[in-house]
Amino acid sequence: MSSRKTFIESLVRLTRTWNLLILVFAQYFTAWFLLKRDIFSDWRLFLLALSSALIAAGGYVINDYYDVKIDLVNNPNRVVVGRSVPRRIAILLHGVLSFSGIAIAVLLSWWIVVINIFSVSLLWFYSNLLKRLPFVGNLAVALLTGTSIAVLNVLYYQNNLLVIIYAVFAFFMTLIREVIKDMEDLKGDNTYGCKTLPIVWGIRKTKNFVYGMLAVFGAVVLFINLMYVKLPLIYFIMMLFVPLAWLVMQLIKADTKRDFSWLSSFCKVIMLLGILSMALI
Repeated sequence: MSSRKTFIESLVRLTRTWNLLILVFAQYFTAWFLLKRDIFSDWRLFLLALSSALIAAGGYVINDYYDVKIDLVNNPNRVVVGRSVPRRIAILLHGVLSFSGIAIAVLLSWWIVVINIFSVSLLWFYSNLLKRLPFVGNLAVALLTGTSIAVLNVLYYQNNLLVIIYAVFAFFMTLIREVIKDMEDLKGDNTYGCKTLPIVWGIRKTKNFVYGMLAVFGAVVLFINLMYVKLPLIYFIMMLFVPLAWLVMQLIKADTKRDFSWLSSFCKVIMLLGILSMALI
């Protein structure tokens, strides 16, 4: 009984269940507050969220499958594959989760099937190759996160600009968080030959790059709002720019693994605040 409990707990950690819940939460909030859908009786939304969560879970599994050695350096207590979950079970689980996510999409739309196949393929290439390259892996994860919001427009055959704004928000915040995570994981990545931005450029130049991304992020969101949506500026100041200013101040001072870990977690808080802000529109 104890070993079964340990195995289940390991699966929960392996698939990042809390992150999956945030993903589902974001899609339901988008449908409810931005697209004005009755989320409690919408079976298509349920299937979309389920397929997205399955594919994301499969992505986490294959990422940990390929990253065992690196994680043993960066986060040895987090390693599951090869310990409580055998490697052959992990690769089988990845296949089952990914195939299930694609199969469910068949009930929704062939466009969503294409998006899901693209997502599964990109997650595999990310785990196997792209994450070891400077910036390309960060960009891949950010693109997938933004797509998880933008796909709601595909599901409902709409072109809602608010959904696009939040997809852009998810894209940039994920991109920033991924680069910060690379600074956190510098030691393990460098040990096993990864060429992430902090390894290629160093911490100082990578920080400057993050500041530049934050500036572009703010400009893009304000431009889309000014030209098309026209939400009050105070909304962006309180819900976006104040937290981002705090992030910048803390990033300036950060120089240890613990500092970057905290900033990575704070990026999740900003993303959660962004999701909750949908209720204010």
